[in-house]
Amino acid sequence: MRDSSGLSRRAALGLAAAVPLAAATATTAYATTTIGGARLARAGIQVSGGPGLPKRLTARSWLVADHTSGEVLASYNAHLRLPPASTLKMLFADAVLKKFERARTYKVVDADLADVPSGSSMVGVKPGITYTVEQLWQGVFLRSGNDAVHVLSHMNGGIAATVAEMQALAKDLQALDTHVVSPDGFDHNGQLSSAYDLTLFARHGLADADFRGYCSTKTADFPAGGKKTFQIQNTDRLLTGAWGVRPYDGLIGVKNGYTSHAGNTFTGAATRDGRTLLVTVMHPKSGGSGVYEETAQLLDWGFGKGAHAGPVGTLVDPLSAGGASAKPTRKPAKGAVGAPASAEASTSDGPPWGLVGGAGAAVALLAGGALALRNRRRRSAEEPAEAESHRRRR
Repeated sequence: MRDSSGLSRRAALGLAAAVPLAAATATTAYATTTIGGARLARAGIQVSGGPGLPKRLTARSWLVADHTSGEVLASYNAHLRLPPASTLKMLFADAVLKKFERARTYKVVDADLADVPSGSSMVGVKPGITYTVEQLWQGVFLRSGNDAVHVLSHMNGGIAATVAEMQALAKDLQALDTHVVSPDGFDHNGQLSSAYDLTLFARHGLADADFRGYCSTKTADFPAGGKKTFQIQNTDRLLTGAWGVRPYDGLIGVKNGYTSHAGNTFTGAATRDGRTLLVTVMHPKSGGSGVYEETAQLLDWGFGKGAHAGPVGTLVDPLSAGGASAKPTRKPAKGAVGAPASAEASTSDGPPWGLVGGAGAAVALLAGGALALRNRRRRSAEEPAEAESHRRRR
């Protein structure tokens, strides 16, 4: 059933929920912690003895670390708390991935998809179709499908139970900048993380062969019902080289993300000459392609001049693995700012599936700013390609 605007009843309900989100979302304070070392608690660039950092970085926060040693080679506002978008799915995978065998099958029912936020990125999970756990995880990693996340969450005991597990794991990993509201990374009031925490999630995940395999997969066949399938492609442009981004030599994953509130976020890992580096970039002004370009620049620096940099901090070990407990401090870092308020709430890591445009317009109308929002969207030439399959680009 659809209203006069053409929206389904479920989409309209989702939009109604999005309005208080937009109204309630305020500027986020810089929540400094001493996790990883005192220098990482400071605002601004932190680097020691590694010249030649890229000069045109526009991200609000970034971090470069050695995967093996955990040494942080350079950072910028490492603990700035920002909306993480779908990079939060790394923590979801860390918490849930080992719960179910890859070959296990599950028949999706309507209730599994009833709480997927309107405007979500989708892989195309449908009620009545039976999927393997492996296929659902491919939907999570390749297409950033919130529908696949919600199905796996319901298999795991429900959304609330999964969120609680993710938050508990974040605490064990000492990712104390992270507050989980939903398992999918969608824009929810108070859902926050940091470049430091996202790098912890990636490092923890890459220790698992299944996690590493999924995040490095470029394409897969996804069930469409009966014996039919359709191909899905990884939305990580540094991995696939899509939309004019050059594939990064040695890239092994891990996860990208985009929401209208978070902007573009990305954590990438690459290996060269036996050395693996992790880079997280959050919300660059340069937009969709820029998040990959800035990640590539930081990886180049890390493999090059950054090889001679002294550590400015470290990625701590989980408490359960004997990591020393580090206490947070509530003292704010001078001069650092948080995420701006936004009137939008939509994810676009995967294909639009007909929801993004209608949902976004309805939110704007409900907020009383439809014209301004449409104008701003037309001016945005740097949204991620994952959301632009219906637009002409470059």
